[in-house]
Amino acid sequence: MKKTAFFLASLLLGSAATFAQMTCVVAHRGYWDAEGSAQNSIRALVKADSIDCYGSEFDVWMTADKKLVVNHDPDINGIHIETAKAKDVLAQKLSNGESVPTLEQYLDSSLSLKPRLILELKPHADKKHEEDAVKAIVKMVKERGLEANMEYITFSKPGFINLIKYAPKGTPILYLAGELTPREIKAMGGTGIDYHYSVLKKNPWWIDECHALNLRVNAWTVNDEKTMLWCIEHGVDIITTNAPELLQQLIREK
Repeated sequence: MKKTAFFLASLLLGSAATFAQMTCVVAHRGYWDAEGSAQNSIRALVKADSIDCYGSEFDVWMTADKKLVVNHDPDINGIHIETAKAKDVLAQKLSNGESVPTLEQYLDSSLSLKPRLILELKPHADKKHEEDAVKAIVKMVKERGLEANMEYITFSKPGFINLIKYAPKGTPILYLAGELTPREIKAMGGTGIDYHYSVLKKNPWWIDECHALNLRVNAWTVNDEKTMLWCIEHGVDIITTNAPELLQQLIREK
């Protein structure tokens, strides 16, 4: 009886360890809530590396003159990125004093770092412009030998389709908007869902369905301990968060 109990306890402990290892932490817009950092800054990328995050998420737009820049919102200081010239966008400062980074600068800064790059293609009003952005992103990533370290996410369905079309086969490409089922994602050629945690809570069976279809499950943006634990316990593969150190601690404890 004691041997059986010990075996079961060991099995459970082993399963829990494997489970925790499978839960990956992505710093949302980099680890920006740290000293000297700012959202989507190069410093945020470096800070995500310093705490051994699985990945660092960031957002990409293309300016009117086809320069790829890293910023979350469609506007910065009253300048609408998609219709502005690059020189006007790049002259703007982030809250930590850095200039808005170009994608070239961001990628080059990542070359000596460990985190995977989770690139969010922002939905552009002009879908031809958006497709041009996808082509330019994929080309730039290839030129730097970073294809194996890239993952792509987007709220744009046309952008999702174009990323699947132009990125190398096998590249992780996940959809953000939340209305497509795992089977629809699989049929389109995507590799997973990256949905707000509220969508997964309403459709928890989607997690198992994704795994059965060999799709990955990411939840965003999970910042409180209760929701983090729910995601871990329900087998979410990747959790995107503004509190990466808290999430790492919970995973270790599990």
